[in-house]
Amino acid sequence: MEMILTPAASDLHARFCAAVTEHKLAMYRAARALSDCDADAEDAVSEAILRAWQAFPRLRDHAAIKGWLIRITVNCAHEHRRKDARVTYMDDLTAVAGGKSDTYDSGLWDTVCRLPMDFRAVTVLYYFEDMTTAEIAKALGVREGTVRSRLARARDRLRTLLEEE
Repeated sequence: MEMILTPAASDLHARFCAAVTEHKLAMYRAARALSDCDADAEDAVSEAILRAWQAFPRLRDHAAIKGWLIRITVNCAHEHRRKDARVTYMDDLTAVAGGKSDTYDSGLWDTVCRLPMDFRAVTVLYYFEDMTTAEIAKALGVREGTVRSRLARARDRLRTLLEEE
């Protein structure tokens, strides 16, 4: 789909593109200073460009565009860090994945990790976290019958996977 720009919109688009092109390195540096890795910084800059484009028609002082773009970038980088703080990577959990006793069979755990997400979730909650099917249903937002059928299918799949090994 081709975007048709009016002369006024075309001018606005050209000015925005020129400003982003001129200040993209400064935006990246600001984001990188607040991020743990290049990818996070790039994500913050991309989000900042989108937000800036949406707000650009309301910008009153075009002489202050660099500071404005950097402020948006800093806000996006902070927001990205806050969201990232809530993420726990599974690699960080492998040492405690067995629950309270940590006496799980790592081969079994690896096999459970090979299950599809729906089956893996109910299996881990039921066997590793000792939750009832009613508790699992509430946690996952599904019916208790769905949890039971997923557990049955997961057991069948686990049996097949373990026999292959």
